Amino acid sequence: MIADIDLMSRGMACLVRELGIIEAEAFISYIKTERFDYTKWRENQFDDPSLEDLEAAASKYEKAHPFVGKATVI
Repeated sequence: MIADIDLMSRGMACLVRELGIIEAEAFISYIKTERFDYTKWRENQFDDPSLEDLEAAASKYEKAHPFVGKATVI
């Protein structure tokens, strides 16, 4: 299990890497000020895709973002 501080640090690093520092801070500000339900938001991101569609999307993502780090077995 990742310690809270490590999780927050890694999460912020991902946001900064993907969005840049300004947009990462704006994202955090938005999340903190809005009554935001991430789970409901994610559910609405997919229009009930088929298993084949999900598999194709996952395969495409994996090819575009190959894992190059060390895996941690829990």
